[in-house]
Amino acid sequence: MLPHAVSVAVECPEEPYDGNLQPGDVELRFRARGPFDSDGVDVVIEIRSKWFESRAANRQDRVDGLCAAVAEATGLNDIGIYLSLPVAAWAQS
Repeated sequence: MLPHAVSVAVECPEEPYDGNLQPGDVELRFRARGPFDSDGVDVVIEIRSKWFESRAANRQDRVDGLCAAVAEATGLNDIGIYLSLPVAAWAQS
């Protein structure tokens, strides 16, 4: 559910989502809360995706929609979504 939901949240004309995820398209990493983490939300999802003007223009709507989708799928009410859109390049072999 999460890879698809993230892909929908960040799709844009420059990088359309065709529903066919390939290795490297979405990477998930999980870590336990550590002794230096503060109490707060139950889940934090951090997304890093390449900056495009069309993607950045409505980034708040994107994270709001993803937050609602994750809450509906998990039943959790305390969720944080962080979307970072750096100017970047990517290569993969």
